[in-house]
Amino acid sequence: MGYFVTVENGVKIYVEDINPLGKETILFIHGWPLNHNQFEYQFNVLPAMGYRCIAIDWRGYGNSDKPISGYNFDRLADDVHAVISTLQLKNFTLAGHSTGGAISIRYMARYQGYGVSKLILIDAASPSSVSEEVANTFITETLNDRPKMLRGLTDVFFFQYITPPLSDWFFQLGLQAAGWSTAAVMMSLRDENVYNDLGKIQVPTLIIHGIHDKVVPFNKAQETNRLIKNSQLVPFQYSGHAPFLEERDKFNQLLAQFIG
Repeated sequence: MGYFVTVENGVKIYVEDINPLGKETILFIHGWPLNHNQFEYQFNVLPAMGYRCIAIDWRGYGNSDKPISGYNFDRLADDVHAVISTLQLKNFTLAGHSTGGAISIRYMARYQGYGVSKLILIDAASPSSVSEEVANTFITETLNDRPKMLRGLTDVFFFQYITPPLSDWFFQLGLQAAGWSTAAVMMSLRDENVYNDLGKIQVPTLIIHGIHDKVVPFNKAQETNRLIKNSQLVPFQYSGHAPFLEERDKFNQLLAQFIG
């Protein structure tokens, strides 16, 4: 079931809500520059196990409205809060991938973890910023040849071999974003970080990270693990930046086990 939630005047966020009567709720926050469909191989399995799976598209991405502004971490966390408040979610698990992990961390700090009983960080963009050199290269490529940038990103995203059709599917997810929002979020990744937010997280936290991640190196996950009090780090031995795809069976089982 898909619908829209108004997060501020003139800006609607797309929400996918699968198995609304499920016993436990998981809210998925996608990564840059993708959308909620990156979690297809969770949605195939977890709702059938009794979970309610909700996923949003950030502003500027997927099916959501694409305003010219509002791409800093605070505003993106505010959008998540607007969805949570509108849907009246309570005692749910928040699961964020990559930049979605940073947004989830900012939400936990900014809203004192309102409604969240457990947190899952998947190859999260934490605790530090993307280096200026790397970020500026992504921004320049986005504003000059975004399809080429997306192809290059696909090449570094995965550790395991992926088929050309899966690569094309992944590429199309990125194309559904606006160019300006793709660049703007990378500017936020360059200019902001969540280091000071991590100590404010109080809920049990599962950190999943591919040891071959070239986008957010594994040592960043180890640092995040040290900075979040009640957290456990599970390395994924055969994954790069996408354990939810590369080791999907292990990933889905671990989520179910952690949530209970």
